[in-house]
Amino acid sequence: MSHPATDPDSLLTEIRALIEEARIQVSRAANSALTLTYWRVGRRIGVEILGGERAAYGSRIIESLARQLESEYGQGFGEKNLRRMVQFAEVFPEEAIVVSLIRELTWTHFLALLPLKDPLAREFYAEMCRVERWSVRTLRQKIDGMLFERTALSKNSEEVVRQELAALRDGRMTPDMVFRDPYLLDFLGLSGSYREKDLEAAILREMESFLLEMGSGFCFVERQKRISVGKDDFYLDLLFYHRHLHRLVAVELKLESFQPSHKGQMELYLRWLDKHERAADEEPPIGLILCASADAEQVELLQLDEASIRVAEYLVQLPPVEVLRERLHRAIAHAQERVAALAAPKGDPA
Repeated sequence: MSHPATDPDSLLTEIRALIEEARIQVSRAANSALTLTYWRVGRRIGVEILGGERAAYGSRIIESLARQLESEYGQGFGEKNLRRMVQFAEVFPEEAIVVSLIRELTWTHFLALLPLKDPLAREFYAEMCRVERWSVRTLRQKIDGMLFERTALSKNSEEVVRQELAALRDGRMTPDMVFRDPYLLDFLGLSGSYREKDLEAAILREMESFLLEMGSGFCFVERQKRISVGKDDFYLDLLFYHRHLHRLVAVELKLESFQPSHKGQMELYLRWLDKHERAADEEPPIGLILCASADAEQVELLQLDEASIRVAEYLVQLPPVEVLRERLHRAIAHAQERVAALAAPKGDPA
């Protein structure tokens, strides 16, 4: 039986692809198995030895184990790494969660997560890392950029946050995980006096960096989207689509502080997009108003979430890290107090 002639170069390319894919799968499997082994070693030491009657001299046990294991298996099982494994098992106590994460996260990812003190922040970064397949470098950048503190998720009660993270593990992402406040736009290179069109032009020029700050699910659709209503034409600054939310995202840029009138403008845009641009399988459009500043009380009274509108500040020049961190922590504390007050029964002083 004769076979059709095959291009040697094409055949070589195909075989190379098969070999490379096999190598990647083997590497992933090996990394996953090794990371799970680290977790099990840490649990064995931390829970069954250090947590028991011998806790008083547990440190000497680790030193002794490290000397023997390092001589047999190399530096990866030295004292420092054994202590990291113990910490790994302590901060990720459920093996099922670790098993689900190691399909996308490496041991180096986990090392970047271990120093985080807030369990909810740590879980958020781990799950987002899994969903969006961040590299270790990207993960560290997100942590340094205080991504969790800048999401609406961080301003909810602990119970709500855990529910949202459980939904994320089931493949459902919500706007509270996607949108943040403030947005850090220092990469635009704007300073002094500039106009709204300068801000828009800078975003378009630095679209790659802007999309990284917005989040990996955002896809740019159009600038100055024409919206015709009756005899009038309006122009939406930027239009995006979010793959995980399955909805269009309308973005309006404002040089001034947020004004209540901005809500009506965005509502008009969202209703038009819902009528003329929304696909049958998409969720309703959502709006993001980016302002130089916003009064929290005004935003709260307008109940913008119910209108699928988010308001956030943008910073073209970053304050010192300590100042930004303090500002974010104050905002989180204020929002959590408000959530607790709304949830408390009438007559309850909480």
